Amino acid sequence: MTSKTIKANSTEALIKDIDKATSDGFKPTLAIVFSSIQQNWKTVSDLLDQKGITIFGATTAGEFIDGDVEEGSIVMMLLDINPDYFKLEFLETSQATTLEDAKKLGFTAKASFSNPALIIATGGIFIDGDLVIEGIMQGIGDGNSSNESEVTIFGGMAGDDLIAEKPLVFTNGKSKDNALIALIIDEDKIDVRGIATCGWEAIGTSKTVTKSEGNIVYTIDNKPALDTLMKYLGVDVKLDESQEIVAFLNSWYYPLQLERDNGDTVIRATRFANQKDRSLICTGSVPQGSQIKFSLPPDFDAIETVVAECESIKDNTEQNADALIMFSCVSRHLSFGALIKEEIEQVQNIWNAPMIGFFTYGEYGKSKIGTHEFHNNACCVIALKEK
Repeated sequence: MTSKTIKANSTEALIKDIDKATSDGFKPTLAIVFSSIQQNWKTVSDLLDQKGITIFGATTAGEFIDGDVEEGSIVMMLLDINPDYFKLEFLETSQATTLEDAKKLGFTAKASFSNPALIIATGGIFIDGDLVIEGIMQGIGDGNSSNESEVTIFGGMAGDDLIAEKPLVFTNGKSKDNALIALIIDEDKIDVRGIATCGWEAIGTSKTVTKSEGNIVYTIDNKPALDTLMKYLGVDVKLDESQEIVAFLNSWYYPLQLERDNGDTVIRATRFANQKDRSLICTGSVPQGSQIKFSLPPDFDAIETVVAECESIKDNTEQNADALIMFSCVSRHLSFGALIKEEIEQVQNIWNAPMIGFFTYGEYGKSKIGTHEFHNNACCVIALKEK
């Protein structure tokens, strides 16, 4: 399997680069497209569709390709993967139907291949990422826990350059904000391995979520969640009296760490706050009774942790890949600044393969010691290799 990467800051330049990449007889069957909401991704999508190339697309909060970090651009990976080895699925969804729609996706994956792997992206602002993972696992497992544990699922939430209004996913002739898109791969033909890793360090003692519902945290240690976070971390939220729900962008730097029974932790960013009831609205579920800790912005050690954990998924130092896909939380870019380029380069050097990725609003994947989860502030890396 051959993969080629392309980047451009205009539709015209990208079209020329596509023609150049295919001028030597290279015949791609799949295009992975990550685009700023500002770019004319629709025209690019139409062109790829005319060429008979299947599209896995998402809008972004920043893009990267190989060692270059971009903003406001469009990046693409073209692959000549055998069409029999993959299937593209696109499903519209809503807050109310996320679980059932994701379950349908799991059913489709199980029906498509005996050993499926899923690379997914989701659009919209208020979709609960936990329900996406839960639904897919239910659909694939269908009551068989062994199937659930063996399946591979990695991906990210689409972005919209931090506007936080309408991030999109798209494929041939279809696009939507509230939607799920999945690249379902036959793992009997393509080796798909990945890891979700973070490196964010927790501070202080554990606290208890004393009242929550889904992804809304009302109280922590019986005190209003928003007030507790602001007081404990010394951060402020600019409140707009004309709005009940306000964006809480500071939360990218100060996420909650949700403690699991197996010792693993999952990050939960609190992207919105309700100034009326003083609750925090997270991008994933936070069960009532959960133990949590607060976090401070990371230091360089977080990058070292990510690189080490990405190395751990290789069977040996000589193992390589045909293509790399990375979903990295936009919080990493905001927190690390220019250093994020070093993290991306070091991860790519582990595999020495073409890489494409984007900065996300949330990530899907399995950590080193955990199960499949929805994450925030994480970096998910997927290596593809034809068998």
